[in-house]
Parts: sequence; C-alpha cells; structure tokens
Amino acid sequence: PPSCPAALRNFKKTAEKEGFYTEFITKDDFSQLSEFDALFIRETTSVNNYTYHFSRTAYAEGLVVIDDPWSILRCSNKIFQNERLKQNKIKTLATVVLSKTTWRKLQTAHLTFPLVLKQPDSAFSLGVEKVNTPDELDTSLKKLFELSDLVIVQEFKPSDFDWRIGVLDQAPLFACKYYMAKNHWQIYDWNSESKDKGGNSETIPINEVPEQVVKTAVKAASLIGDGLYGVDLKMIDNEVYVVEINDNPNIDAGVEDLVLKDELYRKIIRSLINRIEVNRNIAQFVTV
Repeated sequence: PPSCPAALRNFKKTAEKEGFYTEFITKDDFSQLSEFDALFIRETTSVNNYTYHFSRTAYAEGLVVIDDPWSILRCSNKIFQNERLKQNKIKTLATVVLSKTTWRKLQTAHLTFPLVLKQPDSAFSLGVEKVNTPDELDTSLKKLFELSDLVIVQEFKPSDFDWRIGVLDQAPLFACKYYMAKNHWQIYDWNSESKDKGGNSETIPINEVPEQVVKTAVKAASLIGDGLYGVDLKMIDNEVYVVEINDNPNIDAGVEDLVLKDELYRKIIRSLINRIEVNRNIAQFVTV
C-alpha cells in the first residue's frame, strides 16, 4: 500500500483537526460512498481493480476524489505518458513501443543494449525487465506479449538514485532520492530474499533540489491533472529526464514526511477541503 499504518493514522488525526469526520473504508464499503464529501484513495490504483471503480463512482456522485479517475487512467498508461511528454518537449528516456506484429522493427530503432522492457500498465518495478542481449530480448518479449499486446522498450540509463518529486495542486510538495535496491538496477528488487525489497531513501527540502528537477516534475505532473502525483526523474550530466508520473504516490511516516512532518498531511487535507468548498460554490450557480 502507498501509506503505512502510521501515515494513515497521521492523515486521520490531521483531517479531524481540520474538521473532517474521517472513516477508513475498504472495497466492501462501496455502497457507502455517497455518504461522504471526499474520497482519498490510499491503495495501489489500477484501472483493472476496484480502486478505479470507486474513483469513477465517487466522482460521478459529486465527491472530491484523489486519485481522480482520469489521473488513474493517464498514469497507468505509460504509452500515453510518453507521447504527452514528447509533445510538450519534456525529455524522456528514448522509447519505442512494440506490438506483437512489429517488434522485430526494433533493429532499426537506434536503441542499444542494455534495454528496459515495460508493460504499459507496470507499477512498483513489476512488469519491468532489463535485457542485455538479442536472445534475452526475444525471450522477454515473448513472455511479456503473453500479458499485453504492447510492450514499451526504453534505453537504460543507470544512476545511483531516482528523484521522486511529490506534486499537489500543480506545486511541489516533497522531494526524495530513491536509491536503487542493493546489487540491483531498480528501486525495488522483488526477487530479493531480504525482507526489505526496496533501496534506501533520502528526503530533501524542496529548496535544496536542483531547480531544473523541480520545474520539470511540476510541468510533467500538470500534463496529467491537478491532483497528487509522484514524478520520477533522473538527472544525468545536468540533463533531466522524466522516467514516469505516478498517481497515488507513496507517503510513509518517516520517509516522505521527514522534512515537512505534520505539515505534509495538512497540505493534502487542506487541498481536499479547498476542493469541497470550490464544488459547493459552483453548485450555488447551477440551476436545473
């Protein structure tokens, strides 16, 4: 889940201080949605599970929703993201999208090994593979094409860490360095026998992050919407590349809140309150 129990308690405590009645609900509480003013999703989202159904229904019922349905859709589609970023002249890793019938055209795509293969809806380093040779490429593509009609192929740019910039209401919220898992090329190593599958992290004040990283993250997130996002970036040789934009970013106690502490939770709760007030003000001018 994107928030640990301690962070969830912090959200609840902060919300109640701000005047919210707060209740934790599960997938079994779908029928209760219309009783609330806002839905804040803290479960890994996917268009193929109940989180998207909850988000769509809550939005249709007039609730304020984070993560809203279009953010879930756009963030789950890596192909859409790549096209939007390129259209807006935001640097990304060199990318080719392959289908089952065209994948052998990769030979003319000017990408060199090693390469990273992704399912279009991959998340948390799942559905992602690195290949070093043409034989490995063939094997991995055949496997991934059993799960998806399209596969994303990207150049591999190694780095010790990825920047994660949290963005809320089209403004920077928090900044972290997510380091690669031990002896691995990704932040998460799901094959590790260690209990902790992820690498270390370092939370940094926004004003200490390279300005180019922050500006690029905010611009990229704004192409998705005005909700809560986690933008992953690499800075290599003073060039900033967007790796991907995530809805439902991790917010864990002792990690993402390390700099802002309680203020991080307040900013998110106040964003929900502001959205409710805007909706109510708009409703005053709507007649049926």
